[in-house]
Amino acid sequence: MQAKDNSFEQSHGDLFRSSLEQIVDRSHPLYALANKIDWRRFDHSFGALFAQKKGRPALPTRLVVGLHYLKHAYNESDESVVARLLENPYWQYFCGFKHFQHTLPIDPSSMTRWRKRLGPDKLEELLTVTIHTAKAEKLLTERHLERVNVDTTVQEKAIAFPTDARLYHKARRVLVRLAKKMHIDLRQNYERTGKKVFLKQGRYASAGQYNRSKKETKKLKTMLGCVIRDIERKCSNPEGRLVKVLNIARAIFHQKRNDKNKVYSVHAPEVECIAKGKVHKKYEFGCKVSMVSSSKDNWILAIDALHGNPFDGHTLKDALQQAKEHTGWQPLHAYCDKGYRGVAKEITDTEVHLSGKKKKSMKASLWKWFSRRSAIEPIFGHLKSDHRLERNHLQGQDGDRMNAILSGCGFNLRKLLRAFFLLFSQGLFWRYFNHPAGFIGLSMSEDHFKMIPAHAL
Repeated sequence: MQAKDNSFEQSHGDLFRSSLEQIVDRSHPLYALANKIDWRRFDHSFGALFAQKKGRPALPTRLVVGLHYLKHAYNESDESVVARLLENPYWQYFCGFKHFQHTLPIDPSSMTRWRKRLGPDKLEELLTVTIHTAKAEKLLTERHLERVNVDTTVQEKAIAFPTDARLYHKARRVLVRLAKKMHIDLRQNYERTGKKVFLKQGRYASAGQYNRSKKETKKLKTMLGCVIRDIERKCSNPEGRLVKVLNIARAIFHQKRNDKNKVYSVHAPEVECIAKGKVHKKYEFGCKVSMVSSSKDNWILAIDALHGNPFDGHTLKDALQQAKEHTGWQPLHAYCDKGYRGVAKEITDTEVHLSGKKKKSMKASLWKWFSRRSAIEPIFGHLKSDHRLERNHLQGQDGDRMNAILSGCGFNLRKLLRAFFLLFSQGLFWRYFNHPAGFIGLSMSEDHFKMIPAHAL
């Protein structure tokens, strides 16, 4: 009898299943936010990239966009955000499902391919939508957009600390692996001896025996040179990935201590060494990230990863232009630190204010906004600790830009969730003081958000 019921349910699909709207609490902030975001805008922006008459149908745009929002809002990876989707009905409703799903709706690798197809320029649409949602709910107004804070930070890459010994050892291992895959018979690959020398070098360095450590480092460099020359002799016209790795290995082999544009990683050659003057971390290996935030309420208006370690002042014009494109409003005042000296005359549409002035030399109102400039520093802290900006795992320069943009999306999304939670709390207390029984018998309706104006915050 039970088997008959199961077959009947399978034949009729979701006809007798409860919808997610009947399961979830409609007062939940994630439910409210899911109904406020303009999801059709993503179909209009990204639909042309996935409109294919042949092959497997593309994944729903809302599903992939929602997963990226949740990933960076809750500090998850591609694998963990897909796994948690099965456990959370609110996440499923946010991603556009009508009924609760018991199987994985998407493979984590599909998120990687989706990002690569869109690229960082298209992904900026996700940040724009969060800003427009805040504007639609009157959480962000043109008055808030008049004054902005601008600053830069470093987004580190997911690489090991680049010592000379580690670079020699890693480059040789990658070359040996590629040569084996391409059936190139090397005279010697130094697998056993190279590993022993690398371990010995680390022990000598940790014990403070630097002369012995330098000798072992020199041996590792010699092994790398032998493998490079052996491959060049036996493969006169290398192709594909072998050419790229050979060029990286040659650069590692020939680079000196004080050279510019050094290679700090084999799998991520775009990594740069940046010194921001931090006491606890003298050098950081990654790329520079420029960000524009509103002076009031700290909304992220623009964020982008920059390569080449540019001077902070040279990034100001592009950052303000990006903020204008996302918000539709030109900032009138920009508050920056001393790293932006010398560019105030080049910016005509926005008045640039630099820190470092004495309090006596300016008005009280201007000093108030100067004091707000330091509010951008906690935003960097939250982006790194809570929204995956601290250590980037995405590949290449495009991966650096995409991770920075998505981190900003996650930050704005959490601000929207907090705003809806505050609206819910205000509505709850408003109803409590107007209900004769107080919280006893207080029922939550789906229209409780309509009882309070959106600008109550």
